[in-house]
Amino acid sequence: MSNFLAVATVTAGLRQLLAPVVAAAVPGATVTTVRPDATMNAASQAGVNIYLYQVTTNAAFRSADLPIRSTSGQIIQRPQVALNLNYLLTFHGDESQLETQRLLGSVVSMLYANPVLTRDTVQKTVTNPSFAPFLATSNLAEATERVKFSPIELSTEELSKLWSVFLQTPYSLSVVYQGTLVSIESEEVPPTAVPVRARNLYVAPFRQPLIEKVLSQDGADQPIVAGSTLIVVGEGLNGDSPTVKIGALEIAVPRENASATQLVVALPTGLLAGVQTIQVNQPHLMGSPPAPHAGFESNVLAFVLRPVITATAAQVSSRVVNGVNVSTSDITLTFNPPPGKLQRVVLLLNEYNPPSTRPPRAYSSLSPLQDRAAAPDQSASLTIRAADIIPGNYLVRVQVDGAESLLVADSATGQYTSPQVAVL
Repeated sequence: MSNFLAVATVTAGLRQLLAPVVAAAVPGATVTTVRPDATMNAASQAGVNIYLYQVTTNAAFRSADLPIRSTSGQIIQRPQVALNLNYLLTFHGDESQLETQRLLGSVVSMLYANPVLTRDTVQKTVTNPSFAPFLATSNLAEATERVKFSPIELSTEELSKLWSVFLQTPYSLSVVYQGTLVSIESEEVPPTAVPVRARNLYVAPFRQPLIEKVLSQDGADQPIVAGSTLIVVGEGLNGDSPTVKIGALEIAVPRENASATQLVVALPTGLLAGVQTIQVNQPHLMGSPPAPHAGFESNVLAFVLRPVITATAAQVSSRVVNGVNVSTSDITLTFNPPPGKLQRVVLLLNEYNPPSTRPPRAYSSLSPLQDRAAAPDQSASLTIRAADIIPGNYLVRVQVDGAESLLVADSATGQYTSPQVAVL
């Protein structure tokens, strides 16, 4: 990197490179660094004029600059900018002696053979008495990147537009060269980082945990309900301090409940009935003292958390339809886990112990979402209206977002007996 004098140093260095070559090609020829219109009065004198007419940012290095300040505005690294310098080289002399063309040939030949502004040339430039008064503090010689000059091919139209900038200046034989890369670094110094007192090195093989299935601890064929303990089966499940993420809740797994092929996890409270996702995370313990850092994550597997009806009640109003006594019942159910107010809840009623002379009666009722709009996010009790029901005893089930509650069977007969509601 170099300081703000880098641009002027490149121009002076280019002049230093061309001066001996130009003088050898045409005796008495000189190199100047002024505007082309300033050479009109000296057009008869042989020489080359160097004019920096355009400066652009270097596209290759523009995106390499990291943020230079923190969110608080404190400088964290020295600002730097990478530039391309476009030069117009104009040739003057006696056209009858072809001096302009001789000068052009010598300059082009030299820049083709030696296109790089070497460190030695830069040092000689800044110590040259002609430039030393204003370039003595230039540090371009210490820059990592060397400046290279390359010709730029301009069409007749582009060259005409370039010369039109210099009003009332007659055209002179000219070529365009680009000097790249010129890096300028600010003088601002970021604060020095605190020295490292202790170093920790961690090496870990890449092993992504894999979940194959999720079971209830009560048995492989048993449903997962609130309060269940889950058995997570897979590969590479244990780690420094594995955690299990169920929905939006993350649960730490005690070391005694973790092995490479199985994790035992108590289902947390606060989950909604329905489809839940489960994922195993394996953070790495790093630092002093050890603290968890992001590590490996398993695949995501889904399981169904089924609701349980813990209590029922019915408030009934009766009427006669086509000679048949029917009831409209407001059936209040208590759930575990409580349903969310945006979950789809369907009440299912099946007649308990129907006579064998007819098919059993069955009803379904949907709990409208608008009826629960003002309710809390989760409410343990929910009242659903079931219309036109013939009185009797009914087994009660609900579907919460498709997850169906369980019926309890008598251990002796195997017949479903609860939960029930009486519609009178």
